[in-house]
Amino acid sequence: MPARNPDNELSLATRAAWLHYGGGLSQTDVAKRLSVTKVKAHRLISRANQEGFVKISFDGEIAECASLEMALSEKFGLNYCEVVPDLEEAGLPVRALGIGGARWLTREIANPANKVIGIGNGRTLQSCIRNMASMTTETVKFVSLMGGLTRNFAANPHDVMHRLAEKTGAEAYFMPVPFFANNAQDRQVMLGQRGVPEVMSMAATSNLKFVGIGTVGPSAQTVMAGVLSESTMEDVRNRGGVGELIGHFFDSEGQPVRTELSERTLSVGLDDLHNSRIVAVSGGEEKVNAIQAILKSGLLDGLITDERTAKAIVGH
Repeated sequence: MPARNPDNELSLATRAAWLHYGGGLSQTDVAKRLSVTKVKAHRLISRANQEGFVKISFDGEIAECASLEMALSEKFGLNYCEVVPDLEEAGLPVRALGIGGARWLTREIANPANKVIGIGNGRTLQSCIRNMASMTTETVKFVSLMGGLTRNFAANPHDVMHRLAEKTGAEAYFMPVPFFANNAQDRQVMLGQRGVPEVMSMAATSNLKFVGIGTVGPSAQTVMAGVLSESTMEDVRNRGGVGELIGHFFDSEGQPVRTELSERTLSVGLDDLHNSRIVAVSGGEEKVNAIQAILKSGLLDGLITDERTAKAIVGH
């Protein structure tokens, strides 16, 4: 029987540790997942600890994920890419992405170059904040990149700003308006309300923006959360919309799609997005086309996604 490649052994050890500590699998389940004996699984996890890969996060590179990261970076001109290992979650890989996103955001909060970080919302970003350890920062401020209220002025169920402020003790600035106004006239009125222009300006000039990527199907979170009606989203699809980035829609080639929503969106404008460092966290089978559309737009500086999604995008 040929000997295992040492690099493959390190890769396997890191994957075993990720599944055990990050995915919450028992050593028996890790053994089944990796098709090794329970004794082997124990040795792999022990090695990851001995090599120093396991701390609060995982430093060891998994060969398969690193290869996908390189492929995505080269294909779409990304300066940062992280592909998290597959935890075989049903539906959206919220847990795996939450772990990876939390690790990345923690590093960026500690980076003194980041004075203001703009934050989107959604289930995946919510998972990132939930997976962060509590920390204290006095150098960073957070600001919403879009309105955080639904059409009925109820709180967006996936707003992350309150939780982020609690986790870090940092100043957090909310945009107290809906994501989308009823019409263009209402939008202008809301933009003129006290405090809103200042928050909007702060969001536009934030040097780092951490966002999710939305779909345009009937199950899109903007529809499920009551932010948009299904008929409105259907119009976006009919006009070629495939993916959404903080209220802006893009077609399959990454070109902006103009709809009636464009005149009533309360979020950072497209022009300001072109002058920002934007990192998105997103994944799942239903989001492959949306993620690819946003990648083609050229707006993203970085992407955090999962293994299965990365394979699907690279294979397109």
